[in-house]
Amino acid sequence: MNFDKKVSSIIIVLLVVAVVATVYIIVNPSPNERFTELYILGANNQAGDYPTNISLNETGNVTIGIVNHEDSTTSYNLITTLNGVAISNQNYTLKNNETKNINFSFKPTETGNNQTLTFNLYKIPNNSTVYRTVFLHINVV
Repeated sequence: MNFDKKVSSIIIVLLVVAVVATVYIIVNPSPNERFTELYILGANNQAGDYPTNISLNETGNVTIGIVNHEDSTTSYNLITTLNGVAISNQNYTLKNNETKNINFSFKPTETGNNQTLTFNLYKIPNNSTVYRTVFLHINVV
């Protein structure tokens, strides 16, 4: 009989601990992962058909997407470069879970293969560290 009381007591203690742990998890859920999406889309807003082969002074078009999952309103600075030369510098403020699609046009001014179009996203106020980056390699004839 003494053994049964000990087992019953242990089971009751474990049930109390389980209930307390469950209540704690419900009351204090783990924080969501905070991040920002940065992507580019090609023709017809598809992940493909990028303007990777274009002629000199022809205009290339992409859509840049920014999606805020930071759990708060966040400001961004998007700097776009072509071969290391800035061709666009824009600021955007997005509410939590807001998506911003930006129609972006660029026009290369020199020929060459494997030129790099870079989209650097900074999370303001930190303008010294790139937060997200997307590259597009283009050939210009």
